[in-house]
Amino acid sequence: MPSASELKAIDPWVNVSMLGGMPAPKWLVRVKEDYFKAGEDFLEELTVDQLIGQMDEAGVAKAILSVNVSQPQEGVLSFVAAHPDRFYLAANCDPTRRMKDCWALQELAASQPVVMARVVPFMHDLPPDDRAYYPLYAKCCDLDMPISINTGIPGPPMPGECQNPMYLDRVCLDFPKLRVCMAHGADPWWDVAIRLMLKYKNLYLMTSAYLPKYFPPELVHYMNTRGQDKILYASDHPVLAMKRCIDEALKLDLREGVLDKFLRANAEGLFFAPRKARG
Repeated sequence: MPSASELKAIDPWVNVSMLGGMPAPKWLVRVKEDYFKAGEDFLEELTVDQLIGQMDEAGVAKAILSVNVSQPQEGVLSFVAAHPDRFYLAANCDPTRRMKDCWALQELAASQPVVMARVVPFMHDLPPDDRAYYPLYAKCCDLDMPISINTGIPGPPMPGECQNPMYLDRVCLDFPKLRVCMAHGADPWWDVAIRLMLKYKNLYLMTSAYLPKYFPPELVHYMNTRGQDKILYASDHPVLAMKRCIDEALKLDLREGVLDKFLRANAEGLFFAPRKARG
C-alpha cells in the first residue's frame, strides 16, 4: 500500500468555508444532521495551515477549492495566494444569471487559476439541458474549460429529478467539445451515468460526497474496464474527510494502475492539461 507522500492525489472538490460567514441555511443543517449524521466539523471554517496539514496527512498534492464566480470570497483566494502550487479554483456559477456569470467566469479565469466551472442543478431546480445553461456551456467551450455538474439525488431536501444524468444526453450532443464531469456520484442512476460515459468521450464522473465503500459493483467494474480514464476521486472535504475517502479508496478491488488514475492521473488530464482558449 502506498504511503501518503507517494499518492500525490488530486482532490477536485474541497470547501474552505461551507458558509462564507453567513448563517447556515436550513437545507444545509438538514443534510448535515439527517443525511451525513455529521458533527460540527461539517461546517468547519478551515485555515490554510489546517488544510495543508490535512492534505499532507491524506496524500493530497493539489486541491480545487470552491469559489463564487460573481463574488469570489477573499478568504478562498488567500489560499491560492499562499500556496499557488497546491490550490486551484472551481468557479460556482448560477445559470439563471445568464451572461453575467459568463463574463464573471472569463474575468476570474484571467486573474486566478480557475480550472473548472461548476453548476449545481438542485439549487435552481433546472435540469442541465435547460436553455438557461447554454450560454455558460458556450463560454466554457470558448475558454476550453471543463464544467462540473451535480448528478444523482441530492442529500439536502431539495429537488432531485433535475439531477438525473439523462439530462446530459442532450448537452453532450449539442456541445460535443464541452468536457463535462458529473459530480457527487449518480445515485440511483449509476447505470445511466455509465452508459452515457460509454457514449460520450468528453463525459466524466467524480465521486465527491460519496464514500468509496459505498461504490456500487457496476461502478467498480467500469473503473477496472472501459472507464479507467473516466472516474475521478473527490471528497467534498470537510463534508467527507479526504483522508477517510482515500483510505477507503485504497481498499477498492482495482486492477494495476487504476488506483493512480482514479486518485490523480484522470484529474490531472481533465483539469490541468494545457487549454486552447478561443476567447
